[in-house]
Amino acid sequence: MQKFKKYSRGGKEENTGRNYAAIDLGTNSCRLVIASPTPTSFHIIETFSRITRLGEGIIKENELSREASRRTIRALKICSEIISEYSPIHRARFVATAACRRAKNCKDFIGEVKRQTGLNLEIISSQEESRLAVIGCLPLLKKNVKRALVFDIGGGSTEISLARLANSGKAFIEGYVSLPYGVVTISEAFPNKDMTNLAYNTVMERTHKLLEAFEERYKISEAIKNGEIQIIGTSGTVTVLGAIQLNLQRYNRSAVDGIVISAGDIKHAIGKIRRMGDDGRKKHPCIGPLKADLTIAGCAIIEAICSFWPVKEITVADRGIREGILLDMMHNRKKLRRHFYRHGKNKRIEKHETTDFGSH
Repeated sequence: MQKFKKYSRGGKEENTGRNYAAIDLGTNSCRLVIASPTPTSFHIIETFSRITRLGEGIIKENELSREASRRTIRALKICSEIISEYSPIHRARFVATAACRRAKNCKDFIGEVKRQTGLNLEIISSQEESRLAVIGCLPLLKKNVKRALVFDIGGGSTEISLARLANSGKAFIEGYVSLPYGVVTISEAFPNKDMTNLAYNTVMERTHKLLEAFEERYKISEAIKNGEIQIIGTSGTVTVLGAIQLNLQRYNRSAVDGIVISAGDIKHAIGKIRRMGDDGRKKHPCIGPLKADLTIAGCAIIEAICSFWPVKEITVADRGIREGILLDMMHNRKKLRRHFYRHGKNKRIEKHETTDFGSH
């Protein structure tokens, strides 16, 4: 069984002795976290993460392949074994995102997961995915900033949320947009490992087009120029950019999580990653063979966001849905859900359904 170093996101405060578990099953990877609450945050007891590429090939068939399902169930069996080591678990939530939302055979897959692992997977909407990512990232919000633009680049979709922190300390989502592609679906749509300039620019142009209505409705550019919005990015590509910026020879979460990268440094890091070529990315200790093609796809989305809006800097978040699930469960889920949607439920932008990039 693969295990990871235990660490804390709640300092050295005493925990309550109650264990909470969360699984985020995405299009590209499977992530588990087990934690106990502290007075102000939580203490992480155990984590597990594995790239499974559950959504491999889904843009062609709209189905989860047998091999991808097998890989993912093997990872979920490990999750189940780890969870059993820390029982009793006070509360748990295991969610699946874009790949399962899209797959025609998702019910069969969910049933097989239950049969082989005992885990009850919940397929969540893009709206709920956005909400959880925002909850997970809000601890990085600066004290003098009341609004955040949080983007979460997944394997099969990209969620962009505009959140506001009220004077009471409660947060709510003003609006969100769900882009129907992520790093896995882009890398499969454009299979050239080094991604041609035409393909890269096509992703950027498509992203710009899908953001237009969101910008028109919420006037985000003006708020960014006025320093009213903090931009927070969470994804494997965002954390890779952080590691490249810091010149890390080995990925270090504590060094990367929460760092701020200027727009100029983001552009420089992306250029460096693209110039590495596929072989160079595979050999880089913070990228590796499993993320080499995905990182380029993620860079195209990040560069599109930074060029569409007048981005001055991005806060890097090595956190997201898993942490959002934990905080949601630990702080009275019903109340938290209510104040996240009370002001924003009628202001959401529609999600986009197609991943078609046109001819390339």
